[in-house]
Amino acid sequence: MNMFIHEWKSLRKSAIVWTLAMIALAALYLSIYPSVASDAEDFKKLLGSYPESVRAMLGIDLDRIASILGLYSMVFSIIVLCGAIQAMNLGVSILTKESRERTADFLLVKPVSRAKIVSSKLVAAVLILIATNLVFYAAAFLIANGVKTEDFSAKLFMLIHLTLFFVQLMFLAIGMASSVFFAKLRSVLPLSLGVVFGLYLIGALLASGEDKELIRFISPFKYFEPSYVLAHAGYETPYLIAAAVIIGVAVALSYTVYLNKDVHAVS
Repeated sequence: MNMFIHEWKSLRKSAIVWTLAMIALAALYLSIYPSVASDAEDFKKLLGSYPESVRAMLGIDLDRIASILGLYSMVFSIIVLCGAIQAMNLGVSILTKESRERTADFLLVKPVSRAKIVSSKLVAAVLILIATNLVFYAAAFLIANGVKTEDFSAKLFMLIHLTLFFVQLMFLAIGMASSVFFAKLRSVLPLSLGVVFGLYLIGALLASGEDKELIRFISPFKYFEPSYVLAHAGYETPYLIAAAVIIGVAVALSYTVYLNKDVHAVS
């Protein structure tokens, strides 16, 4: 319990910063909705002039773009990108923090198993993400209600927001699994940004390919398409299963490697 509380306290400051940043992005994007709604046809014509590949990359659905959910789902990918960076940073840092701060020996000589160390850190990180999502969802919902020109489905709004949490869980697990293979990791950001932006660009560039349904499995950013959520009020089962498999395998790999590796302090 003491280890969990320590991890929670050490992570909460960065969580507050990320949460405020995502709320600011949501407020910025939603603030333009009244203008979009008043000039809906011109806005559709403008976006319709974009090549189909560009519209697919940006997640533009011309049939729904003039609605608040349609506009928000288009720009939500940027918010998800921020959330993925936050989760990847958490995943990489929680198992490498002691090495980077040269406190690894102090932690590992305590009468506590390595499995409990990983579990405490993982639970703290997941709860941080849950808190981030709850606060962000509440703020975004209030903002959306403040700028709406007509009623929208609260259920669909929530389903769109849940995709952020799903993607964050995947990147948290990927970050943990990636970090255990580094004996000495001096900085979290290069690894986190490299993986997140690499997978984001892969998903964006391959979004309109001939085998896009198969290629989507490569990038977690394409597992939960807002356009599908709006049309079916649910998620695509194959990608939901794939997300669960990625999380399960990555977490299991993190435990297995961390429990058997030599942990060094960065000199």
